[in-house]
Amino acid sequence: VQLQASGGGLVQAGGSLRLSCAASGLTFRRSTVAWFRQAPGKEREFVAALWRGGGHSYYTDSVKGRFTISRDDAKSTVYLQMNSLEPEDTAVYYCALDNTLILSSIGSASAYDYWGRGTQVTVSS
Repeated sequence: VQLQASGGGLVQAGGSLRLSCAASGLTFRRSTVAWFRQAPGKEREFVAALWRGGGHSYYTDSVKGRFTISRDDAKSTVYLQMNSLEPEDTAVYYCALDNTLILSSIGSASAYDYWGRGTQVTVSS
């Protein structure tokens, strides 16, 4: 299984970025897909996820209304549209997939078996 994340970069506060994560080697449509992020000196934290069972999305409170997770099963790709970016959003962003996790674990990094290498997002003030 390989996950290739892209789309990070440097943006001013208030700007937008769209991250992409292309997957191969697994049945993507059966996967729960998620984004996590890790800022320097901090633990990896949950950002957003799409549940495999019905497509319901989940977000951490700090990004609700600003970020949108979506997927294109035909392309085996998950996206994270990030609007109204803030300096506090600066981090390395990781995509993650899993086919067997339970819904109550959707926000837990340890529940995901497959990870991309991360893409840096830097928001300047």
